Amino acid sequence: MGKRIFTDCVFLPKMEFNMINNQRGFTYPLTLCILLLFLIFFSMHIEQLLSEQKMAEETTALLRQEYYFLSTAKKIELLYQTKGTIPSKGTYVYAHGTMDYRAETPSAYVQIVDFTLVIQRREPVVGFGYFDTRSRSLIKWVQVK
Repeated sequence: MGKRIFTDCVFLPKMEFNMINNQRGFTYPLTLCILLLFLIFFSMHIEQLLSEQKMAEETTALLRQEYYFLSTAKKIELLYQTKGTIPSKGTYVYAHGTMDYRAETPSAYVQIVDFTLVIQRREPVVGFGYFDTRSRSLIKWVQVK
């Protein structure tokens, strides 16, 4: 009896009523397609967000690494200019890592200093600084991964 009331209703013709309740009709596949499109776009945006977050973390780590190398090289250069010699080895401790250095004996006009940076949860990064013994300044920098 309830179906007859709705089928005889002026606002809801019989054809539309059958299509709404029929899963083989138009509404169910359309809703499914819209839901799938939403999920695809949502997953693409989530993936993009995660990749941007990972990129930001890598950029921060690289900038921190460069800062630690530059800061240590400047400290060693200042120490070399004030005292006239570079200590044979030493360590500088930073907020997120430690920098170890080892100075080799000077040969001719060049003294090589090996730098090893260990940042938390990352593999060590090695760099070499070449200091001029006459001007007591850094003349060349090589970073090895």
